[in-house]
Amino acid sequence: MKRVIDILAGLGGLVALSPLLLGLALAVRLDSPGPSLHWSKRVGRGNRLFAMPKFRTMRTDTPDVATHLLADPERWITPLGRFLRRTSLDELPQLWSVLKGDMSLVGPRPALFNQDDLVALRTEAGVDALRPGLTGWAQINGRDELPIPEKVRLDREYLERMSLGFDLKIILGTAAAAFSGRGVSH
Repeated sequence: MKRVIDILAGLGGLVALSPLLLGLALAVRLDSPGPSLHWSKRVGRGNRLFAMPKFRTMRTDTPDVATHLLADPERWITPLGRFLRRTSLDELPQLWSVLKGDMSLVGPRPALFNQDDLVALRTEAGVDALRPGLTGWAQINGRDELPIPEKVRLDREYLERMSLGFDLKIILGTAAAAFSGRGVSH
């Protein structure tokens, strides 16, 4: 049932939001040189790598590491990128990954290919069995502010409590967090 909902929501979201997606793609191109989308190498279900699209929020010469690992993250973020990150609008192209089956609407956020510490702890906790999500339990409980062990604890809690009702609670919490910009450090 979860996969059917993902397919319907992914397709419906892409169609319904297509004017917004096209407008944001154009705005990103006008804001800074480079493509509108950044395809990030991420760790998916079973620790398999996949390419995940996001609206580009950073300069094209930014090192390919998690933002918190950059010495001066503000130096790399584009002017529009700050807004896109704070509102989570940069995440909307991931509806394609949901439709394709690399991701789900709700699950642990996909780790970057080089976040070995996060991947190892998730594997140990059994969380690697889940399809990564556009949003997740850890996402609405702190986002960038959470240390990795706490993210994994929340991801494990999601694994244990997973249900359509819990997913709905997380989606509603995500909307509230995105509207407020809460938990975004860069």
